[in-house]
Amino acid sequence: MNTPATKPKRPNVAGRNPTAAAIAGKGWLRAHRWLLLRRAVQIGLLVLFLVGPASLWLLQQGVMHQAWWPVTGNLSSSLTLDWLPLTDPYQLLQSLAAGHVPLRTGVLGAAIVLGFYLLFGGRLYCSWVCPMNPVTDAAAWLRRKLKIRPAGRTPPKALRLWLLAGTLAASAATGTIAWEWVNPVTMLHRALVFGFGAVWALVLGVFLYDLLVAPRGWCGHVCPVGAFYGLLGKAALLRVNAAGRDACDDCMDCYSVCPEPQVLRPALKAAGQSHPVILDADCTTCGRCVDVCPQQVFRMSHRFRHRSKS
Repeated sequence: MNTPATKPKRPNVAGRNPTAAAIAGKGWLRAHRWLLLRRAVQIGLLVLFLVGPASLWLLQQGVMHQAWWPVTGNLSSSLTLDWLPLTDPYQLLQSLAAGHVPLRTGVLGAAIVLGFYLLFGGRLYCSWVCPMNPVTDAAAWLRRKLKIRPAGRTPPKALRLWLLAGTLAASAATGTIAWEWVNPVTMLHRALVFGFGAVWALVLGVFLYDLLVAPRGWCGHVCPVGAFYGLLGKAALLRVNAAGRDACDDCMDCYSVCPEPQVLRPALKAAGQSHPVILDADCTTCGRCVDVCPQQVFRMSHRFRHRSKS
C-alpha cells in the first residue's frame, strides 16, 4: 500500500536568523525587498519634511535666495505644495472632543487620509509611515539576535482601545488634544525635523520596553494611534495572501518576523477560514512574511483574491 507523501519539514531552531533560508533561496535583495521599500518610504517622507528647514538654513547662510517648503507641518497636520492638506483623523477626533471648531482644510485633510487608509489598510500607517516603526523593528531584531527572553507580561490587546477611548475622554475634559502631550510618534517626528531634545528618553523607553519587557508591546498593545488605524483596516482592499500555503514547510520564519503573528494562522493553516487571504485588521501589511519565506508562500494581493496557487 502506498503511503501519502509528506512535505519535508525544516527544523525551527530558536534564535536562528529567520531570513537566512530566504537569502539562500532568493538572494539578499529579494529577502529584504519589502523591508527596503518601507524604509525608503519612511526616509522619503522625512526628507520631504526636512527640505523646508534645510532650505531656510541655506537661505540664512546666503546660499539660496528663497526657501522652499514642499511640505509644511508634521505627521499630525501638513500642507503639501501649498494645496494638499493632510490631517491625522485621530487628532481631528481629539480636537472635536475638546470642543475646537476645525478649519475646513483640516476636515478635508482628515477625509483624504481617512479615505486612503480605509482603502489600503489602516495599519499601513504603522509599518510604512510611523517613525517609531524602525525603533520597534530594531528592538525585535536585537531581541532575536541576543535571544532575550522578555521579563514582563504582554498587556492585553484591549488596553490600546481603552487608551484610545481614554485620550478622547481626556481631550473632552481638558479642552486639549490630550494624546499629543505624550505621543512619541509626533514627538519623534518633530525632533527628527527640528532637532532632538528630551524625546530621546521617550524613544529609548519604548525601545527598551519592546526589547526587555513585552515583544512588540508598544505598537500592538499600547499605542492608541495604532488602535485607531487598526479600526480602519477591517474592510481594506490591500491584503497579504498566503496563496502558496501548500508549499509551507512549517519553518516558522514568518511568525518570527511578523509584528502581529496571530494574523497568519487563519490564512496559512485554514484555521477558521478556507481562503488564504489575511483579513485581520491587525495585519500591518509590512511584507516581511513575503520577504523571509523561501517557499514563496505569501504575496501582496487584494481581499477578493481567495484562490490558492494550484
